[in-house]
Amino acid sequence: MSVSAKIISRLDVVETLSAGVALASDAQVTHTGASTEKQIQSGTTVPATKVAAFLQALTAGAATIDLTALTGTNGAAVDFTGLKVQAAKFINPVGNSAMTITFGATNPYLLGGTAFKWILSAGQEMLVYLNDASPDVASGAKNIDISGTLAQSLTCVLVAG
Repeated sequence: MSVSAKIISRLDVVETLSAGVALASDAQVTHTGASTEKQIQSGTTVPATKVAAFLQALTAGAATIDLTALTGTNGAAVDFTGLKVQAAKFINPVGNSAMTITFGATNPYLLGGTAFKWILSAGQEMLVYLNDASPDVASGAKNIDISGTLAQSLTCVLVAG
């Protein structure tokens, strides 16, 4: 098995100016300078060797993602032990209540640092590219906690290497 990931962060904004554009045939300015694209795979400076893409169900409004016991494609077991999470995407579906993503209460994985706490309202999503700077997954650093409401679910895609 091999893993290759393309991480694209794109925000194109078109601004239409109403005045002050002398001799311009088009008064539109497109801002694209903050868009980035990264390609990672085994052997690159930021490696990608394993992936887990799943719908994380909550039970009584809570769930823990254990990075050493993930379910991958076709139900295969995926263990990120010894690897770093290189990219993560979380999608909170429309119709859900807000969901909080943070380090685990036990064996915390500091995906976003020591103050890691992200709150996604319904319909919101986030993508993080960690550039080989996240901690190694280990027995004492492996859990991400999710909290929300009742039996809702969160879409998760995690890439490690």
